[in-house]
Amino acid sequence: MANILVVDDDHMVRQVLRTSLERAGHHVAVAGSGTEALRLMEKQAFDVVVLDVIMPEKEGIGTLIEARQKHPRMKTIMMSGGGRTGRFDYLEMAKRLGADHTLQKPFPHKSLLDLVDRCLADAGQ
Repeated sequence: MANILVVDDDHMVRQVLRTSLERAGHHVAVAGSGTEALRLMEKQAFDVVVLDVIMPEKEGIGTLIEARQKHPRMKTIMMSGGGRTGRFDYLEMAKRLGADHTLQKPFPHKSLLDLVDRCLADAGQ
């Protein structure tokens, strides 16, 4: 069982992912923006953060960078439905900036659960 933070500006995505992760036995908190996520990370330790790339207010790449600086041991899974814009690949950029894993939306719930398990195994949990 892990402490997981799901960050997405889409309420429905947050709720679906929360339900899936809770059914797998994890404790789950949710945030609707990068700013809200960083506030939660200051109050509580998370084993894994599942973070959307494209969000208003504070987007995922900036949130990833700041979270990595403050919480270097926390595992990160970046997700995006935006994929590629011109020659810019958001998920590839996230990987280069320290994301442990990436997921292209939409994805099967099993893919997320498998990546969470890999993050926990990598962290020795």
